[in-house]
Order: sequence, then structure tokens, then C-alpha cells
Amino acid sequence: MKKRALFTDAAPKAIGPYSQAVKVGGLVFVSGQIGLDPATGNMVPGGVEAETRQVLGNIRAILEGCGLGMERIVKTTVFLADMNDFAVMNGVYGSLIPEPYPARSAVQVSALPKGARVEIEVAAEA
Repeated sequence: MKKRALFTDAAPKAIGPYSQAVKVGGLVFVSGQIGLDPATGNMVPGGVEAETRQVLGNIRAILEGCGLGMERIVKTTVFLADMNDFAVMNGVYGSLIPEPYPARSAVQVSALPKGARVEIEVAAEA
């Protein structure tokens, strides 16, 4: 199996030595996304709710760049700077991720890049 890096201008550029997404076999792995506005490269204001919307918008843009939709997501991992933000993140997530919902993990971490409150990575069926 050969892996292939995927990229779209509709989502933030990678800020390190990684790809926005990688396709291997029948899966696409989307790197963790934070609430960066792809037009400005800055974090969106408005806290965890606005960041979660932007994160999922970035993921949608990357998947669409691969010819996929959000319904193809099979697994998500959510990283939160504060588990007290879980309910707000979960409300936005539930409104933007279609059923049947993918498998999911959610963990609190000590810090995220650029002071983000939330980061989400996904795996999707290609």
C-alpha cells in the first residue's frame, strides 16, 4: 500500500512537518485541526464553541478536498485543554457530525498549539 499526502487551500496549511491528510488503502487520516481561520492563519475568537465550529469546518474542507463528506468519518479523537468545555464542544460536534456517529475518544491535555481550547483529528472511509 502506498500512502499519499493530501492538501487543500480551503483549510489551514500545516504548521509543522506533517500533512493535512494522508490516504492509505481505503482510509483517509486527517491531522488534528485547531480553530485556525485558513484565510488569516489566526485562531478564531469566541472560545471553545467558535473554535469547535472552525475545527469541524477545517475538517470538512479537507475531506471535501479529498472528494469525501463528513458522513465518511469513522473515528474521531477530541483533545480538550479543559474537560469542562466538553458539553459545549459536544453540542457543536453533535450538530455538525452526521449520524451514525463515528467512534470517538475525548481527552483533556495540558496544552494545545497556539493556545487552542480544542483539537480534533479524524479517520474517514475513502
